[in-house]
Amino acid sequence: MRRRWTRVLTAAAASIAALALPSAPAQADPGVTVFPGMEILQGTNVCTLGYVDPQTRVAFTAGHCRGPDGMVRDRNGNFVGNQAFFRDNTPDGATIDTNHQIADWEAISLAPDVGVNNILPGGRMLVSDAAIVPTPGLAICHFGVVTGESCGNIQAVYNGWFTMANGVVSQKGDSGGPVYVLTPDGRATIIGMFNSTWGQFPAAVSWQSASQQASQDVISAASGP
Repeated sequence: MRRRWTRVLTAAAASIAALALPSAPAQADPGVTVFPGMEILQGTNVCTLGYVDPQTRVAFTAGHCRGPDGMVRDRNGNFVGNQAFFRDNTPDGATIDTNHQIADWEAISLAPDVGVNNILPGGRMLVSDAAIVPTPGLAICHFGVVTGESCGNIQAVYNGWFTMANGVVSQKGDSGGPVYVLTPDGRATIIGMFNSTWGQFPAAVSWQSASQQASQDVISAASGP
């Protein structure tokens, strides 16, 4: 089965916790706090921050959200960090089949003087748990800066990505936003980051796949040629 894949992008981590990322310049504005679900700007691209690790001071969003100079800013234009690594093979406007592997993530090295937390706009702590993976029918929620929080179920799981239905909505600007499972203790566990749409269904890349790829890329960069 093939559907047209439309990238959602507005113009205008547990796996790498022990690995060093390139440091960001120390010119961030004091008082700025970085958190999952916030609006970020990279060049003219507007997207949503997906995951923030307060210990490593690394954040993630969609790879196709990256800008030309690598700098990341908040909605007010305040500098918050630099692009460190990314992968992005999302076909824009092309037709793909369900066997196509999608990789679409960007790791951001946060500036040393910005505040950092892992609290979603709704108040839940967003955590990472490798044991929780996308499965068809799993109840999930998604947060994007345009549509806010919407909830539904995973419709189908493919090669590094999955589709969502039954209430999950998305618009331009939601790219990179976290997809998560609500836990009984009042927290949220990330399982994906919003990527685009596949036919009628919103689609996300798997957090498990993205974090594993990020770890591989950092190790490769540290090892050298």
